[in-house]
Amino acid sequence: MVRILGLGAYAPEGVLRNDDFTRFMDTDDEWITSRSGIKSRRIAPANVLTSDLALEASRMALDRAGLSPRDLDMIIVATSSPDTLTPSTACVLSAKLGAGRIPCFDISAACPGFLYALEVARGLLRTGSYRYILIVGVESGTKFIDWHDRGTAVLFGDGAGAAVLTEDESRYGVLATYLKGDGRLGDLLKIEVGTAYPPGSWGVRMKGREVFRNAIVQMGEAAVEVLKRAGMTAEDIDWLVPHQANLRIIEATRERLNLPKEKVFVNIHRYGNTSAASIPLALNDMLEENLLREGQNVLAVSFGAGFTWASAVIRWG
Repeated sequence: MVRILGLGAYAPEGVLRNDDFTRFMDTDDEWITSRSGIKSRRIAPANVLTSDLALEASRMALDRAGLSPRDLDMIIVATSSPDTLTPSTACVLSAKLGAGRIPCFDISAACPGFLYALEVARGLLRTGSYRYILIVGVESGTKFIDWHDRGTAVLFGDGAGAAVLTEDESRYGVLATYLKGDGRLGDLLKIEVGTAYPPGSWGVRMKGREVFRNAIVQMGEAAVEVLKRAGMTAEDIDWLVPHQANLRIIEATRERLNLPKEKVFVNIHRYGNTSAASIPLALNDMLEENLLREGQNVLAVSFGAGFTWASAVIRWG
């Protein structure tokens, strides 16, 4: 079974709290918290690149896996805020790690990107052609933020999470995955950077109400369908690890599964929405808080721009 051999995460030291926004925007802590559940978010300095965040998380994951960069057979980076369009952030990360001549590529799947990378790596590992694959979910998306747009500026934060994957005879690992997308909903949430937009017009654009409505449906769908694939019910789940985008969406997903609140991990108040880094950051926090136990069933579920949504059931160990 394909399993996580080592997990790592990194959040930059800079903290932007809700009260800080009152200095340049018509908002306050109560307005932000009541609508999102966010209290603070981490912000990477201008000279710290997406690949730098990924590097810190990757080093931690490799150390916990007991491996060196030269042991890796592939690197997959999920991000919507790459260093450059080309070379890929995965290639840049490979060079910074000193991983040598191995295949490296990026995945652009927005917030579910880490789960998309998990499924891609899982399929490749099962071919037997690769032994160790590093997957990374990382964002420094605050560099794209319009700091005058109250609807988006307060939501996002920077961070990275990484996992070293392998396949072995263990009974622990990824039991099932579920990935979906619907490009017809693409205009609801996007980063306007690319050939469709002139230089200088960059920014995150979101139709908040439509995003919220679709997110509730898609998170619920992803959770229910992956449980079916795993041959489980919600009662078999020890932890729900949802994408940390909005506390109300998290609560709606919990209610869809009829799970008690103590089975849902939440850290949105600390980091905000870190997009592709959200799921691995949450898993790492759980690991460091000694919440994850060997043999526990973890349901990770996410949604994001595209629209994309994804989920995975992992037996921890």
